[in-house]
Amino acid sequence: MIWEENVRKVVPYVPGEQPDKPNVIKLNTNECPYPPAPGVQAALASMRSADMRLYPDPTAEVLVQGLADYYGVRKEQVFVGVGSDDVLSMAYLTFFNGEKPILFPDITYSFYDVWADLYRIPYVTCALNDDFHICPRDYMRPNGGVIFPNPNAPTGVYEPLEEVEKIVQANRDVVVIVDEAYIDFGGESALPLIQKYDNLLVVQTFSKSRAMAGLRIGFAVGDEKLIRYLSDVKFSFNSYTMNRPALELGIEALRDKVYFEETTGRIVATRERAKGELKALGFTFPDSRANFIFASHERIPARQIFQALRERDIYVRYWDKPRIDNFLRITVGTDEQMDTLLAFLKEYI
Repeated sequence: MIWEENVRKVVPYVPGEQPDKPNVIKLNTNECPYPPAPGVQAALASMRSADMRLYPDPTAEVLVQGLADYYGVRKEQVFVGVGSDDVLSMAYLTFFNGEKPILFPDITYSFYDVWADLYRIPYVTCALNDDFHICPRDYMRPNGGVIFPNPNAPTGVYEPLEEVEKIVQANRDVVVIVDEAYIDFGGESALPLIQKYDNLLVVQTFSKSRAMAGLRIGFAVGDEKLIRYLSDVKFSFNSYTMNRPALELGIEALRDKVYFEETTGRIVATRERAKGELKALGFTFPDSRANFIFASHERIPARQIFQALRERDIYVRYWDKPRIDNFLRITVGTDEQMDTLLAFLKEYI
């Protein structure tokens, strides 16, 4: 058909499976296994449906100010969006518009190349080393921008802050985006570096450590000029990106720091215990600092284990891609969920 000549064609991102059946053990999408903070639940129960007829505040002032206070920055340094995916997509539109290719790892969050294709941005992937670490020197070449997660996904590997700074420092003429979706489970955030580098944008999310994936809250922190440019693009795209419940409940999540630290601590403790038990069963994996483990068995192919687990209604993530086609990404669930997973693997292996 002639009209198809003008259609923008891309290969879309494929999210993790969301099984519609009861009693599954869902360890495939890195969701938090625990509920949001009690204050979030209380605020949700007291919400008035009549307020839903009103548009939300387009500036998201209450959440922006709350994040600024929490992280010790000015509100002019904070940008919020509908999950970190929305924030990153806006950043692509805003900052990656040169003729030179942007750079990101060859094994990483699989939305990066999708956005590049969608927005017609040239890109080059930089190979992780054999231990799945980023090689900073690979990012010291002419480019149109840099983006990488830390800890990385799906590997869980964390790069020390000095390695991150090497990349930012070597690319002062472009914007460098550090995607910190999993930083709350281990490692040091790059947020302190934004006071030193005006080309650094740090992106985080409420989806993982704050147990609010269903509300879609993401944010970026950076130099005021970066945030101003981001906001200009946002208001040219959709003025009302954050809904009223997300703004109100997001603030409640920030208020309960004790619950946040207890929840992330529980997940980290379960992760470390699971690492030991998986190792005893013959699995190897990089040292994950995220809320998942990227594991490969010494004898049994990952695809085979993935299918066997699925038949028992235990869902993990598998990619049939070069270099990672013998790995499973296993989200850290509750202790009970992980015990069920480990019991099955022990029996199966």
